[in-house]
Amino acid sequence: MATAPSARWHKVAVLAALMLAAFTFNTVENLPIGLLELISDDVQVSLSAVGYLVTAYGLTVAVVSLPLAHATRSMPRRHLLTVLLAALVLSSLVSALGSSYWLLMAARVVTALAQALFWAVMGPVAVGLFAPAVRGRVIGVLSVAGSLALVLGVPLGTWLGQQSAWQLPLVVLAGLGLVSLVTIAVLLPTSRPEEGHAAYGSVPDRRRFKIVLLTTALSVTGAFAGYTYLVKFLGDVSGFSDTSVSALLMLSGIAGVVGVTMAGPLLDRYPRGTLAVPVATQAAAMLGLYAFGTAPAGAVVFLALLGGSLGPVFMATQNHMLRFAPARTEIALAANSGAYNAGVAGGALLGGLVLPAWDVRATFLVGGLLTVAAFSALLTERLLPPPVEQVRTPESGRTVESRPAENC
Repeated sequence: MATAPSARWHKVAVLAALMLAAFTFNTVENLPIGLLELISDDVQVSLSAVGYLVTAYGLTVAVVSLPLAHATRSMPRRHLLTVLLAALVLSSLVSALGSSYWLLMAARVVTALAQALFWAVMGPVAVGLFAPAVRGRVIGVLSVAGSLALVLGVPLGTWLGQQSAWQLPLVVLAGLGLVSLVTIAVLLPTSRPEEGHAAYGSVPDRRRFKIVLLTTALSVTGAFAGYTYLVKFLGDVSGFSDTSVSALLMLSGIAGVVGVTMAGPLLDRYPRGTLAVPVATQAAAMLGLYAFGTAPAGAVVFLALLGGSLGPVFMATQNHMLRFAPARTEIALAANSGAYNAGVAGGALLGGLVLPAWDVRATFLVGGLLTVAAFSALLTERLLPPPVEQVRTPESGRTVESRPAENC
Protein backbone atom coordinates (compact mmCIF):
# COMPACT_ATOMS: atom_id res chain seq x y z
CA MET A 1 0.00 0.00 0.00
CA ALA A 2 1.37 3.43 -0.98
CA THR A 3 2.50 5.78 1.74
CA ALA A 4 0.98 9.26 1.93
CA PRO A 5 4.04 11.01 0.38
CA SER A 6 4.11 8.40 -2.39
CA ALA A 7 0.40 8.88 -3.05
CA ARG A 8 0.89 12.66 -3.30
CA TRP A 9 3.80 12.14 -5.68
CA HIS A 10 1.61 9.92 -7.87
CA LYS A 11 -1.10 12.59 -8.04
CA VAL A 12 1.37 15.31 -8.99
CA ALA A 13 2.93 13.05 -11.64
CA VAL A 14 -0.49 12.29 -13.16
CA LEU A 15 -1.34 16.00 -13.19
CA ALA A 16 1.97 16.74 -14.92
CA ALA A 17 1.22 14.02 -17.50
CA LEU A 18 -2.21 15.54 -18.17
CA MET A 19 -0.59 18.97 -18.59
CA LEU A 20 1.92 17.50 -21.05
CA ALA A 21 -0.89 15.80 -22.96
CA ALA A 22 -2.88 19.06 -23.13
CA PHE A 23 0.21 20.86 -24.46
CA THR A 24 0.79 18.10 -27.02
CA PHE A 25 -2.80 17.97 -28.28
CA ASN A 26 -2.98 21.75 -28.71
CA THR A 27 0.38 21.85 -30.48
CA VAL A 28 -0.64 19.08 -32.89
CA GLU A 29 -3.89 20.90 -33.61
CA ASN A 30 -2.24 24.20 -34.56
CA LEU A 31 1.13 23.06 -35.93
CA PRO A 32 0.05 23.11 -39.62
CA ILE A 33 -0.34 26.91 -39.29
CA GLY A 34 3.41 27.24 -38.81
CA LEU A 35 4.31 24.54 -41.34
CA LEU A 36 1.82 25.68 -44.00
CA GLU A 37 4.24 26.17 -46.89
CA LEU A 38 6.46 23.19 -46.04
CA ILE A 39 3.51 20.79 -46.04
CA SER A 40 2.04 22.40 -49.16
CA ASP A 41 5.29 21.97 -51.14
CA ASP A 42 5.96 18.43 -49.95
CA VAL A 43 2.45 17.01 -50.31
CA GLN A 44 1.83 19.13 -53.44
CA VAL A 45 -1.44 20.73 -52.46
CA SER A 46 -2.48 24.39 -52.14
CA LEU A 47 -2.01 26.48 -49.02
CA SER A 48 -5.78 26.56 -48.62
CA ALA A 49 -5.88 22.75 -48.61
CA VAL A 50 -3.34 22.69 -45.78
CA GLY A 51 -5.45 25.25 -43.95
CA TYR A 52 -8.37 22.85 -44.19
CA LEU A 53 -6.38 20.46 -41.97
CA VAL A 54 -6.92 22.93 -39.13
CA THR A 55 -10.54 23.62 -40.07
CA ALA A 56 -11.46 19.93 -40.25
CA TYR A 57 -9.78 19.35 -36.89
CA GLY A 58 -11.81 22.03 -35.14
CA LEU A 59 -15.10 20.99 -36.75
CA THR A 60 -14.51 17.36 -35.74
CA VAL A 61 -13.98 18.36 -32.11
CA ALA A 62 -17.09 20.55 -32.21
CA VAL A 63 -19.32 17.81 -33.60
CA VAL A 64 -18.19 14.71 -31.71
CA SER A 65 -17.30 16.00 -28.21
CA LEU A 66 -20.73 15.48 -26.68
CA PRO A 67 -21.66 12.16 -28.38
CA LEU A 68 -18.28 10.59 -27.52
CA ALA A 69 -18.46 11.74 -23.90
CA HIS A 70 -21.93 10.23 -23.58
CA ALA A 71 -20.92 6.95 -25.24
CA THR A 72 -17.89 6.44 -22.96
CA ARG A 73 -19.39 7.70 -19.70
CA SER A 74 -19.10 4.29 -17.99
CA MET A 75 -15.54 3.47 -19.13
CA PRO A 76 -12.83 3.67 -16.41
CA ARG A 77 -10.90 6.89 -16.87
CA ARG A 78 -7.44 5.28 -16.77
CA HIS A 79 -8.37 2.93 -19.59
CA LEU A 80 -10.04 5.69 -21.59
CA LEU A 81 -7.14 8.13 -21.26
CA THR A 82 -4.70 5.38 -22.23
CA VAL A 83 -6.67 4.70 -25.42
CA LEU A 84 -6.92 8.42 -26.25
CA LEU A 85 -3.20 9.01 -25.78
CA ALA A 86 -2.40 5.90 -27.82
CA ALA A 87 -4.53 7.39 -30.61
CA LEU A 88 -2.56 10.64 -30.32
CA VAL A 89 0.78 8.84 -30.56
CA LEU A 90 -0.18 6.58 -33.47
CA SER A 91 -1.96 9.26 -35.50
CA SER A 92 1.01 11.63 -35.06
CA LEU A 93 3.36 8.92 -36.35
CA VAL A 94 1.06 8.16 -39.29
CA SER A 95 0.99 11.89 -40.12
CA ALA A 96 4.79 11.97 -40.03
CA LEU A 97 5.31 8.81 -42.10
CA GLY A 98 2.57 9.35 -44.65
CA SER A 99 3.09 11.33 -47.86
CA SER A 100 -0.54 11.51 -48.99
CA TYR A 101 -2.70 14.54 -48.23
CA TRP A 102 -5.76 12.42 -47.52
CA LEU A 103 -3.81 10.11 -45.22
CA LEU A 104 -2.64 13.21 -43.37
CA MET A 105 -6.23 14.45 -43.19
CA ALA A 106 -7.48 11.07 -41.90
CA ALA A 107 -4.75 10.94 -39.24
CA ARG A 108 -5.65 14.43 -38.03
CA VAL A 109 -9.32 13.51 -37.81
CA VAL A 110 -8.35 10.58 -35.58
CA THR A 111 -6.32 12.95 -33.39
CA ALA A 112 -9.27 15.34 -33.26
CA LEU A 113 -11.57 12.52 -32.14
CA ALA A 114 -9.14 11.73 -29.33
CA GLN A 115 -8.77 15.39 -28.34
CA ALA A 116 -12.54 15.92 -28.28
CA LEU A 117 -12.90 13.28 -25.59
CA PHE A 118 -9.64 14.12 -23.82
CA TRP A 119 -10.78 17.66 -22.98
CA ALA A 120 -14.05 16.28 -21.62
CA VAL A 121 -12.49 13.76 -19.20
CA MET A 122 -9.20 15.49 -18.36
CA GLY A 123 -10.78 18.08 -16.04
CA PRO A 124 -12.77 15.69 -13.81
CA VAL A 125 -9.81 13.30 -13.58
CA ALA A 126 -7.32 16.02 -12.61
CA VAL A 127 -9.68 17.79 -10.21
CA GLY A 128 -10.71 14.48 -8.64
CA LEU A 129 -7.12 13.82 -7.57
CA PHE A 130 -7.07 16.79 -5.20
CA ALA A 131 -9.27 18.42 -2.56
CA PRO A 132 -12.41 20.23 -3.82
CA ALA A 133 -11.10 23.53 -2.40
CA VAL A 134 -8.32 23.71 -5.03
CA ARG A 135 -10.24 22.61 -8.13
CA GLY A 136 -9.93 26.07 -9.68
CA ARG A 137 -6.16 26.04 -9.31
CA VAL A 138 -5.99 22.60 -10.94
CA ILE A 139 -8.05 23.84 -13.90
CA GLY A 140 -5.71 26.83 -14.01
CA VAL A 141 -2.50 24.84 -14.39
CA LEU A 142 -4.09 22.67 -17.08
CA SER A 143 -5.06 25.84 -18.95
CA VAL A 144 -1.52 27.20 -18.70
CA ALA A 145 -0.23 23.99 -20.29
CA GLY A 146 -2.72 24.29 -23.15
CA SER A 147 -1.90 27.98 -23.68
CA LEU A 148 1.84 27.26 -23.88
CA ALA A 149 1.18 25.26 -27.05
CA LEU A 150 0.65 28.45 -29.06
CA VAL A 151 3.44 30.42 -27.38
CA LEU A 152 6.05 27.66 -27.20
CA GLY A 153 4.89 24.49 -28.95
CA VAL A 154 3.95 25.84 -32.39
CA PRO A 155 6.94 28.24 -32.72
CA LEU A 156 9.40 25.52 -31.66
CA GLY A 157 7.71 22.97 -33.90
CA THR A 158 7.83 25.42 -36.81
CA TRP A 159 11.53 26.10 -36.23
CA LEU A 160 12.32 22.39 -35.99
CA GLY A 161 10.41 21.68 -39.20
CA GLN A 162 12.23 24.47 -41.02
CA GLN A 163 15.62 23.14 -39.88
CA SER A 164 14.93 19.56 -40.96
CA ALA A 165 11.58 18.39 -42.31
CA TRP A 166 7.97 19.13 -41.35
CA GLN A 167 7.51 15.51 -40.21
CA LEU A 168 10.10 15.71 -37.41
CA PRO A 169 8.03 17.88 -35.02
CA LEU A 170 5.22 15.32 -35.25
CA VAL A 171 7.63 12.53 -34.25
CA VAL A 172 8.73 14.61 -31.24
CA LEU A 173 5.09 15.24 -30.30
CA ALA A 174 4.38 11.52 -30.55
CA GLY A 175 7.21 10.98 -28.07
CA LEU A 176 5.70 13.50 -25.65
CA GLY A 177 2.35 11.77 -25.98
CA LEU A 178 4.00 8.45 -25.18
CA VAL A 179 5.47 9.88 -21.97
CA SER A 180 1.98 11.01 -20.91
CA LEU A 181 0.50 7.65 -21.86
CA VAL A 182 2.96 5.59 -19.81
CA THR A 183 2.68 7.86 -16.76
CA ILE A 184 -1.11 7.76 -16.71
CA ALA A 185 -1.31 4.04 -17.46
CA VAL A 186 1.01 3.26 -14.53
CA LEU A 187 0.05 5.82 -11.89
CA LEU A 188 -3.62 6.75 -12.37
CA PRO A 189 -5.84 4.52 -10.20
CA THR A 190 -8.56 2.51 -11.90
CA SER A 191 -11.96 3.55 -10.61
CA ARG A 192 -15.49 3.88 -11.85
CA PRO A 193 -15.97 7.26 -13.61
CA GLU A 194 -18.97 8.18 -11.45
CA GLU A 195 -16.88 7.98 -8.29
CA GLY A 196 -15.14 10.96 -6.75
CA HIS A 197 -16.18 14.50 -5.96
CA ALA A 198 -15.47 15.81 -9.48
CA ALA A 199 -17.83 13.39 -11.27
CA TYR A 200 -20.88 15.60 -10.71
CA GLY A 201 -21.48 19.34 -10.47
CA SER A 202 -20.91 20.72 -6.97
CA VAL A 203 -23.83 23.16 -7.31
CA PRO A 204 -25.85 21.66 -10.19
CA ASP A 205 -28.05 24.25 -11.87
CA ARG A 206 -29.46 23.70 -15.36
CA ARG A 207 -30.26 27.37 -15.96
CA ARG A 208 -26.79 28.57 -15.01
CA PHE A 209 -25.28 25.76 -17.09
CA LYS A 210 -27.15 27.03 -20.17
CA ILE A 211 -26.14 30.63 -19.51
CA VAL A 212 -22.45 29.69 -19.29
CA LEU A 213 -22.74 27.58 -22.44
CA LEU A 214 -24.31 30.53 -24.28
CA THR A 215 -21.55 32.80 -22.97
CA THR A 216 -18.93 30.43 -24.37
CA ALA A 217 -20.57 30.27 -27.81
CA LEU A 218 -21.12 34.03 -28.14
CA SER A 219 -17.75 35.12 -26.77
CA VAL A 220 -15.71 32.66 -28.84
CA THR A 221 -17.66 33.42 -32.02
CA GLY A 222 -17.05 37.10 -31.39
CA ALA A 223 -13.36 36.63 -30.65
CA PHE A 224 -12.60 34.61 -33.77
CA ALA A 225 -14.71 36.79 -36.07
CA GLY A 226 -11.87 39.28 -35.69
CA TYR A 227 -8.91 37.24 -34.42
CA THR A 228 -8.91 35.01 -37.50
CA TYR A 229 -8.04 38.08 -39.60
CA LEU A 230 -5.70 39.70 -37.09
CA VAL A 231 -2.62 39.53 -39.34
CA LYS A 232 -4.44 41.43 -42.09
CA PHE A 233 -5.75 43.96 -39.55
CA LEU A 234 -2.31 44.66 -38.09
CA GLY A 235 -0.82 45.08 -41.56
CA ASP A 236 -3.57 46.98 -43.38
CA VAL A 237 -5.11 49.01 -40.56
CA SER A 238 -2.32 49.47 -38.02
CA GLY A 239 0.48 49.64 -40.60
CA PHE A 240 2.88 47.13 -39.04
CA SER A 241 5.49 45.29 -41.12
CA ASP A 242 5.50 41.52 -41.47
CA THR A 243 8.35 41.23 -38.97
CA SER A 244 6.51 43.39 -36.44
CA VAL A 245 3.31 41.38 -36.90
CA SER A 246 5.15 38.18 -35.94
CA ALA A 247 6.43 39.85 -32.77
CA LEU A 248 2.93 41.13 -31.96
CA LEU A 249 1.46 37.65 -32.34
CA MET A 250 4.04 36.42 -29.85
CA LEU A 251 3.05 39.28 -27.53
CA SER A 252 -0.59 38.16 -27.78
CA GLY A 253 0.38 34.60 -26.92
CA ILE A 254 2.49 35.67 -23.94
CA ALA A 255 -0.38 37.84 -22.70
CA GLY A 256 -2.59 34.75 -22.90
CA VAL A 257 -0.25 32.73 -20.69
CA VAL A 258 -0.02 35.63 -18.22
CA GLY A 259 -3.82 35.88 -18.20
CA VAL A 260 -4.47 32.23 -17.32
CA THR A 261 -1.58 32.22 -14.83
CA MET A 262 -3.08 35.19 -12.98
CA ALA A 263 -6.70 34.02 -13.17
CA GLY A 264 -6.10 30.38 -12.19
CA PRO A 265 -5.44 30.97 -8.47
CA LEU A 266 -8.54 33.20 -8.29
CA LEU A 267 -11.02 30.67 -9.68
CA ASP A 268 -11.76 29.10 -6.31
CA ARG A 269 -12.21 32.40 -4.44
CA TYR A 270 -13.97 34.45 -7.14
CA PRO A 271 -15.58 32.06 -9.64
CA ARG A 272 -18.09 34.64 -10.87
CA GLY A 273 -15.58 37.46 -11.31
CA THR A 274 -12.98 35.30 -13.06
CA LEU A 275 -15.47 34.80 -15.90
CA ALA A 276 -17.13 38.22 -16.01
CA VAL A 277 -13.89 40.22 -16.03
CA PRO A 278 -12.24 38.38 -18.98
CA VAL A 279 -15.44 38.55 -21.07
CA ALA A 280 -15.73 42.30 -20.40
CA THR A 281 -12.01 42.72 -21.19
CA GLN A 282 -12.42 40.84 -24.47
CA ALA A 283 -15.32 43.09 -25.46
CA ALA A 284 -13.33 46.22 -24.61
CA ALA A 285 -10.27 44.94 -26.48
CA MET A 286 -12.15 44.13 -29.69
CA LEU A 287 -14.09 47.39 -29.72
CA GLY A 288 -10.86 49.20 -28.81
CA LEU A 289 -9.08 47.68 -31.80
CA TYR A 290 -11.94 48.78 -34.04
CA ALA A 291 -11.91 52.33 -32.66
CA PHE A 292 -8.20 52.91 -32.00
CA GLY A 293 -6.42 50.21 -34.01
CA THR A 294 -5.32 52.69 -36.69
CA ALA A 295 -2.76 54.00 -34.18
CA PRO A 296 0.11 51.51 -33.60
CA ALA A 297 0.24 52.22 -29.86
CA GLY A 298 -3.50 51.65 -29.51
CA ALA A 299 -3.27 48.42 -31.50
CA VAL A 300 -0.52 47.08 -29.22
CA VAL A 301 -2.42 47.89 -26.00
CA PHE A 302 -5.73 46.41 -27.11
CA LEU A 303 -4.08 43.38 -28.72
CA ALA A 304 -2.40 42.57 -25.40
CA LEU A 305 -5.77 42.89 -23.65
CA LEU A 306 -7.39 40.61 -26.22
CA GLY A 307 -4.66 37.99 -25.93
CA GLY A 308 -4.80 38.12 -22.15
CA SER A 309 -8.58 37.57 -22.07
CA LEU A 310 -9.09 34.65 -24.47
CA GLY A 311 -7.52 31.93 -22.32
CA PRO A 312 -9.16 32.96 -19.03
CA VAL A 313 -12.62 33.00 -20.66
CA PHE A 314 -12.41 29.32 -21.63
CA MET A 315 -10.69 28.38 -18.37
CA ALA A 316 -13.40 30.06 -16.29
CA THR A 317 -16.25 28.51 -18.30
CA GLN A 318 -14.67 25.09 -17.77
CA ASN A 319 -14.56 25.79 -14.04
CA HIS A 320 -18.24 26.79 -14.12
CA MET A 321 -19.07 23.53 -15.93
CA LEU A 322 -17.59 21.62 -12.99
CA ARG A 323 -19.81 23.64 -10.67
CA PHE A 324 -23.12 23.91 -12.51
CA ALA A 325 -23.17 20.62 -14.48
CA PRO A 326 -26.75 19.31 -14.08
CA ALA A 327 -25.45 15.73 -14.27
CA ARG A 328 -22.01 14.23 -15.02
CA THR A 329 -19.25 16.80 -15.41
CA GLU A 330 -17.57 15.22 -18.43
CA ILE A 331 -20.84 15.63 -20.38
CA ALA A 332 -20.97 19.30 -19.38
CA LEU A 333 -17.30 19.83 -20.28
CA ALA A 334 -17.83 18.13 -23.64
CA ALA A 335 -20.76 20.45 -24.35
CA ASN A 336 -18.60 23.46 -23.48
CA SER A 337 -15.72 22.22 -25.65
CA GLY A 338 -18.14 21.65 -28.52
CA ALA A 339 -19.54 25.18 -28.09
CA TYR A 340 -15.99 26.58 -28.06
CA ASN A 341 -14.91 24.84 -31.26
CA ALA A 342 -18.20 25.66 -32.97
CA GLY A 343 -17.53 29.27 -32.00
CA VAL A 344 -14.06 29.12 -33.57
CA ALA A 345 -15.45 27.80 -36.85
CA GLY A 346 -18.50 30.08 -36.76
CA GLY A 347 -16.45 33.14 -35.92
CA ALA A 348 -14.03 32.53 -38.79
CA LEU A 349 -17.00 32.07 -41.14
CA LEU A 350 -18.73 35.21 -39.86
CA GLY A 351 -15.56 37.26 -40.23
CA GLY A 352 -15.13 35.89 -43.75
CA LEU A 353 -18.60 37.17 -44.63
CA VAL A 354 -18.04 40.58 -43.04
CA LEU A 355 -14.62 41.11 -44.65
CA PRO A 356 -15.69 41.54 -48.30
CA ALA A 357 -18.92 43.32 -47.38
CA TRP A 358 -17.18 46.04 -45.30
CA ASP A 359 -13.52 45.83 -44.29
CA VAL A 360 -11.24 44.08 -41.82
CA ARG A 361 -11.95 46.68 -39.10
CA ALA A 362 -15.61 45.72 -39.20
CA THR A 363 -14.77 42.14 -38.19
CA PHE A 364 -13.63 43.48 -34.81
CA LEU A 365 -16.72 45.65 -34.47
CA VAL A 366 -19.02 42.69 -35.10
CA GLY A 367 -16.92 40.47 -32.84
CA GLY A 368 -16.94 43.07 -30.09
CA LEU A 369 -20.72 43.43 -30.24
CA LEU A 370 -21.13 39.65 -30.00
CA THR A 371 -18.89 39.66 -26.93
CA VAL A 372 -21.03 42.41 -25.41
CA ALA A 373 -24.00 40.10 -25.97
CA ALA A 374 -22.09 37.32 -24.17
CA PHE A 375 -21.46 39.63 -21.22
CA SER A 376 -25.12 40.63 -21.15
CA ALA A 377 -26.15 36.96 -21.07
CA LEU A 378 -23.75 36.40 -18.21
CA LEU A 379 -25.33 39.22 -16.22
CA THR A 380 -28.69 37.45 -16.29
CA GLU A 381 -27.18 34.77 -14.04
CA ARG A 382 -27.22 37.28 -11.19
CA LEU A 383 -31.02 37.40 -11.39
CA LEU A 384 -31.34 33.71 -10.50
CA PRO A 385 -31.75 32.49 -6.91
CA PRO A 386 -28.58 31.11 -5.29
CA PRO A 387 -27.89 27.49 -6.29
CA VAL A 388 -27.92 24.81 -3.63
CA GLU A 389 -24.67 23.01 -2.92
CA GLN A 390 -25.10 19.26 -3.08
CA VAL A 391 -23.06 16.48 -1.50
CA ARG A 392 -22.99 13.05 -3.11
CA THR A 393 -22.51 10.33 -0.52
CA PRO A 394 -20.08 7.70 -1.82
CA GLU A 395 -21.81 4.90 0.05
CA SER A 396 -25.22 5.36 -1.54
CA GLY A 397 -24.44 7.48 -4.55
CA ARG A 398 -27.41 9.67 -3.59
CA THR A 399 -27.30 13.43 -3.71
CA VAL A 400 -28.10 15.39 -0.55
CA GLU A 401 -28.86 19.11 -0.57
CA SER A 402 -26.51 20.90 1.78
CA ARG A 403 -26.83 24.70 1.76
CA PRO A 404 -26.98 27.67 -0.63
CA ALA A 405 -23.62 27.96 -2.36
CA GLU A 406 -21.69 31.13 -1.69
CA ASN A 407 -19.91 33.38 -4.17
CA CYS A 408 -21.38 31.75 -7.26
